[in-house]
Amino acid sequence: MTAPEQLRSLLAKPDFVVMPAIWDGLSSKLTARAGFKSAFLSGSCVAASRLGGPDLDLISFAEMMDSFNQAHAAASDLLILADGDHGYGNAMNVQRTVRAYGRAGAAAVLIEDKVSPRALTAAGKPTLPFEVARMKIRAAVEAAKDSGIMVLARTDCRPTLGIDEAVARIEMYVEEGADILFLDSPADDAEIRRAVDAAAGKPSFAVLSPGAPRATPTQTEAAELGFKIGTYPTGMISPVVGAIKAGLAALKAGHAESAGALPSAELREDLGYGDYDEQAQRFMLPD
Repeated sequence: MTAPEQLRSLLAKPDFVVMPAIWDGLSSKLTARAGFKSAFLSGSCVAASRLGGPDLDLISFAEMMDSFNQAHAAASDLLILADGDHGYGNAMNVQRTVRAYGRAGAAAVLIEDKVSPRALTAAGKPTLPFEVARMKIRAAVEAAKDSGIMVLARTDCRPTLGIDEAVARIEMYVEEGADILFLDSPADDAEIRRAVDAAAGKPSFAVLSPGAPRATPTQTEAAELGFKIGTYPTGMISPVVGAIKAGLAALKAGHAESAGALPSAELREDLGYGDYDEQAQRFMLPD
């Protein structure tokens, strides 16, 4: 089966699907080794790893595609939902983005309705007019037919336009043929239920990392509310940043490594040194 077919099969099962947020080959490989079947290539994590900066529309399509290729190559069986952001332009740019991820082997792609470039502030996400957002999702669904890639349609309008407008957009995305629905920043359980109902039986996606001004249920609560997929954008990148800072502090203090550093043998195993040697045996010449 293709990656989109496998993801459809996974989502057809009754279980709640946790998609760890990945950003490169190592995070992808470790996610697959931990037993996860799917992952979310997060724009915020890619921005953090590539730019050392915030998720404020500074990452380009080429950088995201490069990160996807790294992640996919390191764990080819991992079903990756790629963050297509706003599609990097108008409806025609959206089609190019969707087709490129489909050709590259992504299982699904996210397209959202925010305005880009955003205003010069880190606060708020102005969104496109309703009918412009419709055309972007219509373009994405049409382009997805080439590869079968699933389309996740996201609305960011809740904080600025209200829950009624956000629910109307979810309903419109369903009409346009989106496969997965995503209401960003619901305020409470009642808003979550309205969005899940508006998805009309299609899978609903949620960001469940703590810290942001939104409802963040636990995995159990999210499943009970009707969510099908949950991702955690800070779930791995935050501990990684903490580990780097701890390592640097240890070096400054005159130590060789921090207390949380992996044993050398475990690190080499995680990085695949043994796998390399095993594969290389096939090409070694006699002494």
